[in-house]
Amino acid sequence: MKTLVLGGYGNFGARICRALATDPAIELQVAGRDLGQAQRLVDSLCGRATAVSIDCYAPDFGDALRALGVGLVIHVAGPFQQQSYAVAHAAARAGAHYIDLADGRRFVCDFPQALGDAFLRAGRTGISGASTVPALSSAVIEHLCAGWQAIHSVDICIAPAQTAPRGKATLAAVLSYCGEPIRIWSGGQWTQAAGWAAPERVEFQRLRPRLGALCDIPDLELFPARYHVRDRVMFRAALEVGAAQRAFAVLAALRGMRLLRRPERWAGALNRAAGLFDWLGSSLGGMVVCVEGLDDAGRSARRAWHIAADDDHGPEIPCMAAIVLARKLIAGDVMMPGAFTAAGLLSLREFEPEFARWGMIVDLVDETPASSPAVLPAIAST
Repeated sequence: MKTLVLGGYGNFGARICRALATDPAIELQVAGRDLGQAQRLVDSLCGRATAVSIDCYAPDFGDALRALGVGLVIHVAGPFQQQSYAVAHAAARAGAHYIDLADGRRFVCDFPQALGDAFLRAGRTGISGASTVPALSSAVIEHLCAGWQAIHSVDICIAPAQTAPRGKATLAAVLSYCGEPIRIWSGGQWTQAAGWAAPERVEFQRLRPRLGALCDIPDLELFPARYHVRDRVMFRAALEVGAAQRAFAVLAALRGMRLLRRPERWAGALNRAAGLFDWLGSSLGGMVVCVEGLDDAGRSARRAWHIAADDDHGPEIPCMAAIVLARKLIAGDVMMPGAFTAAGLLSLREFEPEFARWGMIVDLVDETPASSPAVLPAIAST
């Protein structure tokens, strides 16, 4: 299948291309507006790939996809917070499957309704949010809570390594809601809190404690209804350098007072400046998902899933769901035609080979108050 990775030479796109290039069932097309950058990546790949110059904003973008014979479009050209669904519509018109790595709340949550008819008519599958959230986060929750009678709370925190490659688009995405009110499910009702404000201490199994602050992601809207969560769904990001985390809190406060408008405009400068703090951090990042509720016997339960990624391999995690889903589509695994979020489409077991490939360590911890915390057998480890 001809698989076009849009934004294929970017921070995440290049990782997806490296993973898919060696698959004999895939004819990879590394695509973007800069043919030179695309060709340089193609020259570095071990496998069959072609560089393609294409502009997803051009009116004939859909015709270009059809002319190239594309069977699957993987959209990695973020940020998605302010994007339209033009790329997905073009893929459907071209008769291609579609996967994106979007983490924009509205983009992902509204995707099924906005694109459902288009992909049904095309007889193809469109998937949004094939990234850490909600693809991996939902797989973790469903693994932790298998058989449970009820889920009372879900707490998720991502902790990137300070020295891991950062992308301007990623930083622009998180800055877009810094200081803005975010709708969250808390105390059993919908309320609001400011993005990146009021950081709180978060514990990790193999990382030092960090300060984590609220981020606006699809899970905050999808999970309360999907898992019938009684009390709370929270998502935080925890930077390794505390000074950087507090700087975001200051930006949030300034925006909240309307003294700073559109901080995302500073993404490029802040992305470059962040490197000045690398000596204070490390190459170790991770993620934790903690759930509380009632187990299959109706007893109070609390379980946590931790992953630690060393050697700056953390940015591989957001790419894993798209890679696994692409391979499933290309292998002919039956997927319903239509448009879907990535929540619940993959099991945690399907991520395990990717964790092992990058030497990541996963811990399952029983934190039920009636018992002392016990580390359960790891799912994947070095």
